[in-house]
Amino acid sequence: MGTTPVIGITGSTLVLEGMRGVSRFALSNYYVRCVTEAGGLPLILPNVAPEVAPAYLSRLDGLIMSGGLDVDPIFYGQEPQPDLGKVDQVRDAFELELVKGAREQGIPVLAICRGLQVMNVAFGGTLLQHIPAQVANALKHEQEAVRRDALSHSVDTVQGTRLHALAGSDRMRVNTFHHQSCDDMAAGFVVSARALDGVIEAIEDPQHPFFVGVQWHPERRPMDDLTKSLFRGLVEASRCAAEAGA
Repeated sequence: MGTTPVIGITGSTLVLEGMRGVSRFALSNYYVRCVTEAGGLPLILPNVAPEVAPAYLSRLDGLIMSGGLDVDPIFYGQEPQPDLGKVDQVRDAFELELVKGAREQGIPVLAICRGLQVMNVAFGGTLLQHIPAQVANALKHEQEAVRRDALSHSVDTVQGTRLHALAGSDRMRVNTFHHQSCDDMAAGFVVSARALDGVIEAIEDPQHPFFVGVQWHPERRPMDDLTKSLFRGLVEASRCAAEAGA
C-alpha cells in the first residue's frame, strides 16, 4: 500500500448558538470521510496566524482547501459590493499563505468552492463578488435544495486537463451552492471546467503535480465516481510526493 500521506484540511471558525459566544474551529465530516476512504490520513488545520503556515506545510504531504465564507475583496484589490457575504480575514490570511507555500513546494492541493477562490486570489486573480449581479443570464449557482448533495447544473470540462482525465467526461452535472466565482485568472492557471453560462467552475495548474480547484462540493457526494477520482488523485499524488521526499 505504501506510505499513508498526511492530508491537511482547512476549516471554518464558527460561533455556534448555545456555546456562550466562544468560537470553535469546525469542518464537515464529509471531507474527513473522503480522505480516509481514499487512503489518506486527515489532519484538520485551525485558523492561525499566517506565519505558522510554513510549519504546517513541513508536516503535510497534501492539502485540501475547504469551502466556507466569502474571500474578503481586500485581498484582491477591490471594495466590498452590496451582495458580499460574511468574511473572515484571519482565515483568508492563513489560507493564502498555505496555498502559496504548497504551490512553491510542489505539495498536491485539492481546492473546493471557496478553496478554489482562495487559490486564484493567492496568485493575483480576482473574483466576481456576486454572480447574479455580474453575469448576464446567469444560472442559479447558489442552489437552495434541501439536500446539499442534490445535482443542480451542468459543467463542461476542458479536454487535455487533469480534471477532464479524472472525470472521464466532457459534461457532467454537479452540486453547487456558491454566489462567487473566479473572474480574472491568476498567472499559470488554466480553466478546466465552465458552467453553461460561462462561469468558471474549475481551475488547475498544469505545471504542478496536482493543483486542482473545483467550484462544486464533491465531498458531499462521497459515493460518486468523480468524488472518488478527485480524492484518490490527491492522495496518490501526495503519497508520491511523500515517498519522493523520504
